[in-house]
Amino acid sequence: MSSNDPEHREEEEAPAGDDEDTGAQVAPIVKLEEVSVTTGEEDEDPVLDLKSKLYRFDKDGNQWKERGAGTVKFLKHKVTGKVRLVMRQSKTLKICANHFIVPSMTVQEHAGNEKSCVWHASDFADGELKDELFCIRFASIENCKNFMETFQEVAESQKKKEENKDASSAAGLLEKLSVEEKTEKSEDKSEEQKDAPKKESKDEPEKTDTEKKTEEPASSA
Repeated sequence: MSSNDPEHREEEEAPAGDDEDTGAQVAPIVKLEEVSVTTGEEDEDPVLDLKSKLYRFDKDGNQWKERGAGTVKFLKHKVTGKVRLVMRQSKTLKICANHFIVPSMTVQEHAGNEKSCVWHASDFADGELKDELFCIRFASIENCKNFMETFQEVAESQKKKEENKDASSAAGLLEKLSVEEKTEKSEDKSEEQKDAPKKESKDEPEKTDTEKKTEEPASSA
């Protein structure tokens, strides 16, 4: 075969492949340090964790607007026992909903859709409290029912907690008032005893006429 064959020349002049190890070492320009990231959920325990899609009602446009798809959680604080609902978008982790579950809250099935439910809340997802009407949709009816049941159970538990707190506060207040009343009565009694005139002892015998005349001063001559 002639050495002038184009195919033969291309094989001889072909450069090294991309995956061939040349032995060269390239040091990184910037060294990245590991950074610990906090989510704000470190002091809370998850009560429920479900994938869903969240909507909020736009009053101005009179329509539902999507807030994002992700995971909705009920998180219970380890110290205070308070429970909040938190939902983040699955890709960006942006917060879609963030509010406490309070005793006055109720959740109900969305009309015409057994996989969705609605509720009102004072939400803090945007950094300020806003009254929102939320609608959440799940992949199954079972997940929706699970969410609604857990929601109601949490609201009831918070109601009992508030009642116990109010009862304890009332009992403490009554006890304090009782102690103060006893103290005031004790102080008043002490003042009365201090101001009361001293009375002669009833056991002291009455003096005779002779003793009275002896005690009278002698008349001047």
